[in-house]
Amino acid sequence: MTDDEPRQHEFSSGEGFDDTDYDAFTLDPDTALNPDEVGLDSRVLTDILDQRQTPGGRVEAEQLLDVGLSYVGIQRFEEATETLERAARFAESEEVEQEAWVNKGVAHAELEEYDEAIGAYREALSIDDDGDHAASAETNLGYALWEFGHTEEALDHAERAVELDPRFPQAWYNRGFFLAERGLHEEAIDSLDNAVRLGMRSAEVHEERARALDELGEREAAEEAQAQADELRNEREQQMVDRSEQPE
Repeated sequence: MTDDEPRQHEFSSGEGFDDTDYDAFTLDPDTALNPDEVGLDSRVLTDILDQRQTPGGRVEAEQLLDVGLSYVGIQRFEEATETLERAARFAESEEVEQEAWVNKGVAHAELEEYDEAIGAYREALSIDDDGDHAASAETNLGYALWEFGHTEEALDHAERAVELDPRFPQAWYNRGFFLAERGLHEEAIDSLDNAVRLGMRSAEVHEERARALDELGEREAAEEAQAQADELRNEREQQMVDRSEQPE
């Protein structure tokens, strides 16, 4: 990587994204089927989802939204984008329509289709730039713009996200990351600390804190932050090992 190339954003996998920490930039686990919780393997679950996606009679947008979120949960992102777009098209309420567009953007981002993700987030914001899902759309849009190489715009959308929802930890994390990239390390630490105070628990947020603290010459604090990051990463890896060893 050259100095002119943007550093890869570890989106707390905000998390690309991983199975244990990522709050899904609004992928709400309460609305998606979880194979581990319902005792189904992904093959059985996909059969159920395929049946639910083609209901007889009137198309229910909320049902399609649930199916789309469930596809994301089992990493069938292409099917998720198609289903979530259908949910948005059939939605009778702006809230459901906006949520569908936001999560369609998330699925595109998982596929590294950042141009399509940007379009989906902008579509969500065009519905209501002050709605329930607007903060998620803004912070996700900042992430996608960053990955797409539009780094100057990314911070603006992170700023807008924390204005819309000051209690959204992912938005503070993104703001902190973008501030650090601009060399504004003190402000970055304030944002990252806010993310932690609001409940963000990931190795990535502490690694970003360690990086910013190190840039400010606060070596001891940076080492403590890195130790927290290492501990959380070890916990996450152990959880993955434990799950893999569970009998089917």
